[in-house]
Amino acid sequence: MNIYVSNLGFGVQSEDLKKIFTPYGEVSSVNIIMDKVTNRSRGFGFVDMPDQQSAENAMRELEGKMLDGRAIKMNEARPREQR
Repeated sequence: MNIYVSNLGFGVQSEDLKKIFTPYGEVSSVNIIMDKVTNRSRGFGFVDMPDQQSAENAMRELEGKMLDGRAIKMNEARPREQR
């Protein structure tokens, strides 16, 4: 399951997200979206967990958790729309 994680502090790195999701199961990838011009975080990213149940548990337990001074929000990522 691909999880959309928002309200991330600009200092949050991929390793930080992986560290908080790993106790709930295998994390296959973490991608924090960066601004192409400023090369700063845009405040959201994606965490991919291959096991659906582990991903749902992580979402339930981590919703609202404080990370870098901000309460993170998440839901299942939707497929990207065609432009």
